[in-house]
Amino acid sequence: MAAAQKHDDSLEKIAADVRGCPLCKLAQTRKNAVPGEGQLSAKIMFIGEAPGHSEDKEGRPFVGAAGRILDDLLKKAGIERSQVFITNMVKCRPPNNRVPKEDELTACRPYLDRQIALIKPKVICILGRTAYSSLLGGSSITASRGKIVERAGQKYFLTFHPAAIIYNKGLLSALEADLKKLAEEINKEEESKASLEDYL
Repeated sequence: MAAAQKHDDSLEKIAADVRGCPLCKLAQTRKNAVPGEGQLSAKIMFIGEAPGHSEDKEGRPFVGAAGRILDDLLKKAGIERSQVFITNMVKCRPPNNRVPKEDELTACRPYLDRQIALIKPKVICILGRTAYSSLLGGSSITASRGKIVERAGQKYFLTFHPAAIIYNKGLLSALEADLKKLAEEINKEEESKASLEDYL
């Protein structure tokens, strides 16, 4: 039964499930759930913490101030936003942008797992401490940023959440350097795949 459901799954179905989700109390305070957006064929999947005010209003991820920072840095790194998938650990805005609670993260996790299973990204880019802690059990993003971690065959790239730049402009150059490194990693993978195909 589960296998059949997985076979029938799609990003559109997950988005519809998220928009109608009643599984935690964030459903009572949201304006719009924010499933995420991007390509099924995305090589990079960005995962942040939770939607903020602008995202809750529009139902789209990273459209506020942090989103503008991310867009600008992606462009500088040569990464097209239209070619990636962007989402969050929880799909509804926590009141006053507080950190999501454990039960909220747990309730929302199956949606994220379904998205990852469908997209099969080459690299998951973890934005900030909450996503790092939830996905990999990590504690300090500052100590680990710029690193690639592999778990169960999936590569993760660790960096700051763009919202951190709003409060600490000094982190901007570090995030810019990290996203350029991420772009290089993807390009390297593509080149090695292309050269392997030459021999096949």
